[in-house]
Amino acid sequence: MQCELCGRVCDCRPATVDNVEMMLCPSCMKYGKGMKTGLGTPAVSQKPILERIKRPKIKDVYKEMDKDLVTGWSDLIKNARQKKGLTREQLGFKIGERTVTIAKIENGDLRPSDKMIEKLEKELEISLVEKVSNVSSTLSGRRSSTNLSLGDFIKKEDT
Repeated sequence: MQCELCGRVCDCRPATVDNVEMMLCPSCMKYGKGMKTGLGTPAVSQKPILERIKRPKIKDVYKEMDKDLVTGWSDLIKNARQKKGLTREQLGFKIGERTVTIAKIENGDLRPSDKMIEKLEKELEISLVEKVSNVSSTLSGRRSSTNLSLGDFIKKEDT
């Protein structure tokens, strides 16, 4: 077993260090109080401390990313604004954004955030997102799609 204080692998014994039950090696016993085991009762068997730590569950952040901006979104926003007869200042005021931000979005220099996309869609009565179909990561000539690098997806042109 591994000592939970120094990490040495040896014959560890149960002890308490600052009211925490731990498994300690003989050299680390000086830092804690040994726990008594009665006759016929075995020593307390605890899991190593790393196994006792609760780890948060890993969440797949890409699972819910099934939408993307439509192509030509900047022109779509500009045309919809003009069709409604709004200036950039008026649109910015209605959705709570600066005029400069609206100008950058219409010029394609700034991609709108998800919140801003919702505001623009509601105010301009347009749809700026489209559902993305699942992209297959299999390649011709390969049977396994695991451990693919970016270079695996790039076609090499013959020169």
